Amino acid sequence: MSGNTMTTPGFAGWIEYSGPDAAAAKKFYSEVIGWNIADMPMQDGSNYPGIMVGEGPIGGFAPAPNDKGTWTIFITVEDVDGKTKRAKAAGAKVLSGPVDMPGVGRMSTIEDPQGGRIALITYESMQS
Repeated sequence: MSGNTMTTPGFAGWIEYSGPDAAAAKKFYSEVIGWNIADMPMQDGSNYPGIMVGEGPIGGFAPAPNDKGTWTIFITVEDVDGKTKRAKAAGAKVLSGPVDMPGVGRMSTIEDPQGGRIALITYESMQS
């Protein structure tokens, strides 16, 4: 086991599913992988369905539906705005953000020139 944590730059610290039927996806992954899905309270009063492994979450299910089921990997960076600009200059398409998510951090979602989708995140605990 390495000393990497969610706040280690370059670390893939979170996964998120979005698709047309979140309930069906949660059922599928619970049955196939054995994940426990539990609501996590957010600062805005909503709940986020978290994927629980052991004592804590490793990801979740996006509240907004998507036409096709897809997974997004969140990569930790020290400067979301700077990395998003750098990605765009290198040919990426910015799909969303950068935007602040209260209680979580600052994030953006990009698509690389080959169509691969990732999210960049700087967690609140990393911000000064």
